[in-house]
Amino acid sequence: MTLTPELWIQRQLTRRHLLGGMGLGIGAMALRSFEGVARAETKPSVAGSTRAKRIIYLHMAGAPSQFETFENKPELAKLHLQDAPPSFLEGKRFAFIRGVPKVLAGQFRFGKHGQSGQEMSELLPHLSGVADKLCVLRGVHTDQFNHAPAQLFVQTGSARLGSPSMGSWVTYGLGSTNTDLPGFVVLLSGGKTPDGGKSLWGSGFLPSVYQGVQCRTEGDPVLYLGDPEGMSRGMRRRMLDALAEMNAAEHARSRDPETLTRVEQYELAYRMQVAVPEVMDISKEPKHVLEMYGAVPGGRAEAEAQSDPRAFYRGGDPTFANNCVLARRLLEAGVRFVQLYDWGWDHHGSSPGESIDETLPIKCHQTDRAIAGLLRDLEQRGMLEDTLVVWGGEFGRTPMMQNNVRSELKKGFVGRDHHPHAFTLWMAGGGVRPGISFGKTDEFGYYPVENPVSLRDIQATILHQLGLDPFRFSYAFQGLDQRLIGPAEDPRVLREILL
Repeated sequence: MTLTPELWIQRQLTRRHLLGGMGLGIGAMALRSFEGVARAETKPSVAGSTRAKRIIYLHMAGAPSQFETFENKPELAKLHLQDAPPSFLEGKRFAFIRGVPKVLAGQFRFGKHGQSGQEMSELLPHLSGVADKLCVLRGVHTDQFNHAPAQLFVQTGSARLGSPSMGSWVTYGLGSTNTDLPGFVVLLSGGKTPDGGKSLWGSGFLPSVYQGVQCRTEGDPVLYLGDPEGMSRGMRRRMLDALAEMNAAEHARSRDPETLTRVEQYELAYRMQVAVPEVMDISKEPKHVLEMYGAVPGGRAEAEAQSDPRAFYRGGDPTFANNCVLARRLLEAGVRFVQLYDWGWDHHGSSPGESIDETLPIKCHQTDRAIAGLLRDLEQRGMLEDTLVVWGGEFGRTPMMQNNVRSELKKGFVGRDHHPHAFTLWMAGGGVRPGISFGKTDEFGYYPVENPVSLRDIQATILHQLGLDPFRFSYAFQGLDQRLIGPAEDPRVLREILL
């Protein structure tokens, strides 16, 4: 395309031209000569019959304690408040435990539920009612024991910044079935962004059009999506057309593929101005559906506006429930991957608002009914069979109490430290076998002793169920064929849990 005099003048005023003229363009060329330019592979091959068409990932940021939710360990009660045995401590690293901590028994009663007899805590009465829909993985392990790198590892396959999120990989491979909505949407609750930050839904080295779009339940659903005051939709259309011409001319000059990605993002934002408000309006849901989730249209928890939300948590806070309703509506509208992050599951017991005995029951109350309602709603709409739902944190909690602040149990200050060696995660729908437990930990819940599952196994299984071959699905960057599951051949698809 030839630059007209008018376009030439406009180009001189752009930020891109200014930065390029300052020498950053030369620096970028030099950097690329060292790193290699990212290039997209052909679209990935299908791994087999696609059992899941879409996914909802429920990440409880902070790492829920498996001993108070899914892992019933009576042996811990026999050692309760005794010094932890040497086998718990020798050669181990902990985030906060110092010296010799006390063993901590599970703080709540357990029962067996459904025909499958799934063991679950009294804190999950609603989820217990759909126990036969769950595939509970009881021996999951990771190699990260601090929040940010562990969350990044779960969601991007790397403990370091810069890799694409799982949702970005999936939308890169499969796209969205609605051209007016992004393929990957993120919803937050709990009052804070997870420790891993927005890199948890970033696109990394993939084109930025595949990054997650964060939507909000209050105010504008997407920040900066609306037109400025005084700008009509027709004016916006003419502005975007002019930008498209300028970007096309820039692409002809620089051949930078991200220039065309920017055009796609502008056009998607234009279409979203109409589509997003419609799909985000949960007030259109029938009353009985909202009650099934515990959702309140327009409701917002007090905790969401606090710098430290933990002391403001209430069991009836509707934010997470509203997000679950939105997740289902987004899937119905054609979004491929919906990620829900709920902050506030880091129960060390060191300070107010982070205890297992007081705060964990509140967090379970906020989420239990909503998650059970989501599973029931998906099933009654015929969507659960091809929607994969995943629930979990970034690691587990220790069978010992945390002792760096206090060594004696105190009401409102009961806590456990980070534990990467064994924790619980569950899946439902999407071609996963319902009503089974897979894996087993030792009598203290310290290590897996049967069918251990790595997080890379989880990632490989998710991709497989979506029809993507996790071993061939790659993107060339920095001279390597980068994969979500990493470079090694150790990960495996968990075929034992699949229909």
